[in-house]
Amino acid sequence: MSKRTLILGASANSERYAFKATTMLSEHGHDVFPVGLRAGKIGEQNILTDFPKIKNIDTISLYVGPKNQPVYYDYILNVITPKRIIFNPGTESEKLVNLAGKKGIQTEEACTLVLLSLGSY
Repeated sequence: MSKRTLILGASANSERYAFKATTMLSEHGHDVFPVGLRAGKIGEQNILTDFPKIKNIDTISLYVGPKNQPVYYDYILNVITPKRIIFNPGTESEKLVNLAGKKGIQTEEACTLVLLSLGSY
């Protein structure tokens, strides 16, 4: 089953995990929406900027460190309002977990790439 996934912290740098996750999610048949600070491309997909409003997102796969997350709180919690947020390694944030919980958003500390490789995404 395809899960509409927003990659927050997307990068056109092929060495970055957000790039790899975008590619792997697409390969697994998921609709992926890469959102980052700078425009660019990941394969054929454009990296979206400026807090795009995207409806019906199942999962946000987070690649933004805790120090830089506060600017995204409203976007994540009130604009996108996903069903779940995956905190990839290095993005763990007790504050955002608590805020998400108050909105009924599930949170998971995991690696998107590992979840996909295990078939448990």
